[in-house]
This record gives sequence, C-alpha cells and structure tokens, in this order.
Amino acid sequence: MATRTDRPARPGAQEWVPDDPQAGVPDLKQAATECRGCELWEPATQVVFSAGRADAPMMLVGEQPGDVEDQRGIPFVGPAGKLLQDCLQEAGIGRDAVYVTNAVKHFRYTPRGKRRIHEKPDAGHVNACRPWLTRELEVVDPDVVVILGATAALSLMGRDFRITKQRGEVIEHEFATGVKQVVATVHPSSILRTPPEERAAARAGFVADLTVAAALLKG
Repeated sequence: MATRTDRPARPGAQEWVPDDPQAGVPDLKQAATECRGCELWEPATQVVFSAGRADAPMMLVGEQPGDVEDQRGIPFVGPAGKLLQDCLQEAGIGRDAVYVTNAVKHFRYTPRGKRRIHEKPDAGHVNACRPWLTRELEVVDPDVVVILGATAALSLMGRDFRITKQRGEVIEHEFATGVKQVVATVHPSSILRTPPEERAAARAGFVADLTVAAALLKG
C-alpha cells in the first residue's frame, strides 16, 4: 500500500462521475465501482458508496468505510454504525429519513498481521473523492446535512471549520447545490474510543447534537 511519503498520483474522481444530469443514486453507485481517482481503490475490497433513501430530507456524512463496511459494501454497519443507529433513534430520527455516505468511499488501512488497522484519509484523498459527494448533494438534495467528524467537515466546510468550536450549532452553508442547514458533530467511532468512565457523557453529547438536527426536520 502506498504511504504518505510516496505521494501517489491522484487524478480525482471527476472523470468517473456520470455527466448525465438525470443520473440517480444507483447510477452513481455503479459508476463508483470503476473509480480510480486515488490509490485507495486498489487495496480495498470494494467501493462503499451510500445507503438510505435517495430523496431523504437528511444526509449524514462520515469519514470513510471501516473494515466491516469494506467487506459488506455498506456504510455504517460496523460497531460505529450500530452506535449511530441507536443514537439516531434516541434523537427521534428514523432511519428512513436519512441518507448516509462518507467523504471517502474506499477503506484506508494498514495491514498488521491478519488485521487491517484503520488509517485516517489525508487531504489528498478527501479532495480526490469530493466530486462524488458534490453529486450526491445534487441528487439527494437534502434539507439538513449532518457532518460526522473532522474528515467530513474538511470535505464539506473547508480547512478552517472546527467541530470542537461549532458542534451542535445550526449553520446555514452555501453549497454548489444551494444553501443547506448544517449541524456538525463528532464521528460515532470517537465515542467508542472514549475511556469507559467518560463514554456515557460523550454519547449524551452526540445525541444532543443529533436532536438539534432532528428539530430542523420537524421545523
């Protein structure tokens, strides 16, 4: 696998994104299987694109697929996904109201024996994969966008956005597809990494942020 110091060529995903303005989410998913916008496609098992209603009023954007997601081809089906689902329910958000995706569509990892250890995507991977996310925003056209973690924030809001300063706030942000209401929060995997004695508070804070997003749907 290429390392950061290798600086592999990353042409970006744009040439694989369908030009057809009528293309829907199934068309995007199919096209993404051929994407070679960065080097992550090669060691990954498969592209992991999205799940949920293609006309959902809320879009949740995470970082990248994990090991379980890479094997199954579906986002948020591992431990962090289970936690996310539980917290969405607690916040009053039905799964049928959300479309879930990631800023980066392939699993970046470091092999360690038989295990594959998650490695955070770098800015080059985020930039290469952004055309998919841009098109998803166009096709789904959600009313509310929920940012899960710093990598999603980098892709959608730029380098200067800080979740630690703005989490749980309602932000009106201008995307290429128009103004959307945005709520940023942590990635659920960060809660799983929290020391056990602090995990309940971290989970409660996450649910509180999702509740803010839920209120936007009801409003």
